[in-house]
Amino acid sequence: MQYPTPVFLFGVMLFVVSCGAPMEATPPASVLLFSSGFEGDVYLADPVEDYQIILGTDSVTGFTWPANILGAAGSALHYIGDDGFKAVESEIQTVTGHNGEPTRALYNIERYNTGVTQCPYEILDITDGTSDLYIRFWIKIDSLSNFQPDMWRTFFEWKTVGYAAGDGFRLISFIYCDQTGDPYWHWQGDATPENPVWEIDNRSVPVPLNEWFLTEFYWHWSEGDDGRALWKVNGQIIGEHCGPTTRNSKPIDFIMLTQIYGDSNPKYQWIDDIEIWSEIPL
Repeated sequence: MQYPTPVFLFGVMLFVVSCGAPMEATPPASVLLFSSGFEGDVYLADPVEDYQIILGTDSVTGFTWPANILGAAGSALHYIGDDGFKAVESEIQTVTGHNGEPTRALYNIERYNTGVTQCPYEILDITDGTSDLYIRFWIKIDSLSNFQPDMWRTFFEWKTVGYAAGDGFRLISFIYCDQTGDPYWHWQGDATPENPVWEIDNRSVPVPLNEWFLTEFYWHWSEGDDGRALWKVNGQIIGEHCGPTTRNSKPIDFIMLTQIYGDSNPKYQWIDDIEIWSEIPL
């Protein structure tokens, strides 16, 4: 399979390359693994310790929560540093969706940060952590937390086995604000938060604020040159990395399918129409 899409890598210089791999006669078929827009009887169960499971069957897609894929188990919202659910909160709300019609969506708000305050929806204990995956969903973020100089937030990431011990890998999307408070995109693979293996800045695609936008993530897990990590917003490439997407052959341990985390507060967001595929759907 060949990927002729241009790549923008930021370092000392700007390089434009493209991902490439041997041509296959028949590309692998994409399989829809999970899909939900929180419709029907989908609901948030009562929290148990720091976890809150999403349950119910989506009346539109027919898929049932929790979103256990790739052999995962126990997927749930994880409240971290939440100060007894006062710093961060989640609920399913009925709002105006990306198509202008009423829709049910997952709402998260982070009012303040106790140091590590966040609330990811974690797909936990993955057993098939070397598989390709494509994820897309609609998201709407506020402008209140942006335009603050040198602030950041994230809404998607995953970590391999061993990341906490320093011998793994993390893939993460960021919205950064520069010294003047202008937001821009940042796509990163790292060994630790302070030690990027690679990173890509994108200031050419605007960051939509107070409006829905479609975000897409795809990766081919590999420690070789055939690895690939792609991020798009509203169909435009934010960043594409060609090369290793892990370290020390570590498989993915868990995926933060959605995430609200950062030092710009208060902030909030809505998530809707999640799809997870085994490959990029044609």
